[in-house]
Amino acid sequence: MVGPISEAERDAGNRKIKLVLLAIVTATPPLIALQLDPSPVELLAAAGVGFCLGLVIVWYLGRLAAEFAGSQVRSRRRR
Repeated sequence: MVGPISEAERDAGNRKIKLVLLAIVTATPPLIALQLDPSPVELLAAAGVGFCLGLVIVWYLGRLAAEFAGSQVRSRRRR
C-alpha cells in the first residue's frame, strides 16, 4: 500500500510544475512573434515580456492554491 507523499516530495513536484508553466508562458510570445519576422531585439523583448507574464501567473496561481489548501485544512480541523 502506498502512503501519502511527504512535504518534501510535494514541494519538489510543485516547483517542477511552476518551472514548466513558466517555461511555456515564456516561450509563447517569441513563438508568436516569429510569425511576424521580428528582429533579434524584438524577439528578446517578447521573451522578456513572456517571462514577466509567466512570473505573474505562477505567483497568482501559487496564492490561489494556498487559499484552497488553507480552506481544506480548516475544514479538516473543524471535524
